[in-house]
Amino acid sequence: MKSDSPVIRLGLIGLGGATNQMLPTLRSHPDVRIVAAADTHPDARDGFTAACGAPAYAEVEALCRDPRVNTVYVATPHQWHKEHALIAAACGKHIIVEKPMALSLEDCDAMMQAAHRHGVHLLIGHTHSFDAPVRRMREIIRSGELGPLAMINTWSYSNFLMRPRRPEELDTSLGGGIIYNQVPHQVDMVRLLGGGMVHSVRSMTWALEPGRPTEGSHLTFLQFEDGAAASLVFSGYDYFDSDEFHFWVGESGEQKAPDAHGKARAGLRRFADAREEGAFKARAAMAVGLGGAPQPASWHHPHCGVTIVSCAGGDMRPSADGVLVYDRQGRRELQVPRGPAFPDKASVLDEMAQAIRTARAPLHDGAWGMATMEVCAAVLQSARERREIVLRHQVPVRD
Repeated sequence: MKSDSPVIRLGLIGLGGATNQMLPTLRSHPDVRIVAAADTHPDARDGFTAACGAPAYAEVEALCRDPRVNTVYVATPHQWHKEHALIAAACGKHIIVEKPMALSLEDCDAMMQAAHRHGVHLLIGHTHSFDAPVRRMREIIRSGELGPLAMINTWSYSNFLMRPRRPEELDTSLGGGIIYNQVPHQVDMVRLLGGGMVHSVRSMTWALEPGRPTEGSHLTFLQFEDGAAASLVFSGYDYFDSDEFHFWVGESGEQKAPDAHGKARAGLRRFADAREEGAFKARAAMAVGLGGAPQPASWHHPHCGVTIVSCAGGDMRPSADGVLVYDRQGRRELQVPRGPAFPDKASVLDEMAQAIRTARAPLHDGAWGMATMEVCAAVLQSARERREIVLRHQVPVRD
């Protein structure tokens, strides 16, 4: 049951695909009430008002001046994150920004400084480091019950780049491709598991699909300051699907049929050109976003491909419903409770609500988000320059 005075009185900035993914959790979370929205599309605004019974503004500034709003959720295209966060901070609103935090470290720093100057909380999410099984594995690492952490290996093969895309989603300079969209999930998750302090990055990236001139795959090696290491692999070309190795459970936690290979790639043939493809993507995001993601009869934890954590005394990986531990006693599964809505993104809101209640910065604050983006920028730089990149802006996990 929602409180009459919720901790988070939320204004949604952007009514597209990212908001669609969050809506079920937003509507079910006891600390949240959606009180307003802003979007440039009149149809989206009208649909939101009809569905939520709340005002929708054409301008972000008008939303941020609404006295009912105390927190905003920035879910606009990546290149607008900085501008919209600065507007919200200046109006004294707490800020949740979808990943990636921004498209440069300078923009990340400007967002951090604005939040500090105006005394508001800045939280970067959602990434898969919020997933309950990942957080449970962090607890096990920190407890020391499996001994010191040695290595983390995570790999994800999907159809990400072959889904319908707007032109800017295929332009790296505007935040397109996997480096700004999927790699932040992997980096944030690995940094949480490894304690946060990445020392250096060595990477290769590839753009392998004609007509989609942005990075669609990468292979990256991260070295942590304490001697642990991680390897990260992502490929979004719709050939192999790593959910085959994760119980045929999809990224959001939905059960999948094991015959989806190549269907996204084949589906692109229906579009005559990039303009038609982009228009389809925009319409689909707006139409689904107003109603929220459909709720399946049953679901599992979200995940980011296959992740194996190796400590001196055993290995771990997320299962569909918890964490699998492999140690000297054999194999066991630790059940981890899931949230009340699909897809489960409640921990983002839990973290912001706790920050507001306690006046303490959330774990995934601006400094954390900037550190993750530093790693992502280093992936591009390392691949371009064919060398190891040493990092300067990393921050530890505040357990």
